[in-house]
Amino acid sequence: MINICLPGVDGRESQKLKGSEAKQLIARGKKHLPKHDFVIQSIAMESNWAAEHLQTIRTLMERSALYRRALAPIMTYNGAVGTVAAIVGWSCKIDSPRGFILFWACVAGAALAGSFLLVRRQALKAGESFWSPPTRRITQAMLPGLAAGMIIGAVFYFEVGPQQGTLWLDRNWVNVTCMFWLPLVWVVLYGCAFHAAGFFMPRGMRIFGWAFVVAGCGLFATGIPDHIDRLDFAYGIMGTFFGVLHMAYGVYLYFTEQRRDET
Repeated sequence: MINICLPGVDGRESQKLKGSEAKQLIARGKKHLPKHDFVIQSIAMESNWAAEHLQTIRTLMERSALYRRALAPIMTYNGAVGTVAAIVGWSCKIDSPRGFILFWACVAGAALAGSFLLVRRQALKAGESFWSPPTRRITQAMLPGLAAGMIIGAVFYFEVGPQQGTLWLDRNWVNVTCMFWLPLVWVVLYGCAFHAAGFFMPRGMRIFGWAFVVAGCGLFATGIPDHIDRLDFAYGIMGTFFGVLHMAYGVYLYFTEQRRDET
């Protein structure tokens, strides 16, 4: 017989038990004991994640001026690509719905590739890693809006085929949707992506994003213009928002940062 007292297991009173019964009772008690090692490990992991998150935000805030200066060549490059693409597409009269979507998908790929090359060059020049935590944060912030625009464009592309797909009843609706509404959808979603990235960047990016959202929604509200050809309207929207406005913002960033450096 064994005289044993186990707190938290069958009360606190001492009990006389046989050897086998005592072993079973001790084993059952151990199952209910807290796993201190797991709790400590979880707390340490959460602390590390919080510290990394705070360090990323602190780095972004400290380098806001540097990122503002780095944005100037990126915005100018994207603006130049968008403007040239709008002129080329309009001159070549790429007015089929599928051709319009595919053309601007290629333009977006070229603009994105060029932007990443510029960011990589700036990172190498500053002696920093390309895929740093701040870069990851900004990319993750912009990704939902950009991905939504890409998915909507892909749906339109595959639905607008030789048989016109299943989304529209006649070719007139196909042309109206792809050449009038789709560019405005891209403008609004792009503005949402820029506004999301503006949380980690200078305030100007949030204002730039709001300008896209408000202007795109405003054009939605005004409806389809009767006196403008769909080709002129589509390429005018893309050239204005993804070309001229980007170049204007890039030039503004370049000259304002140059003035700050001189003072």
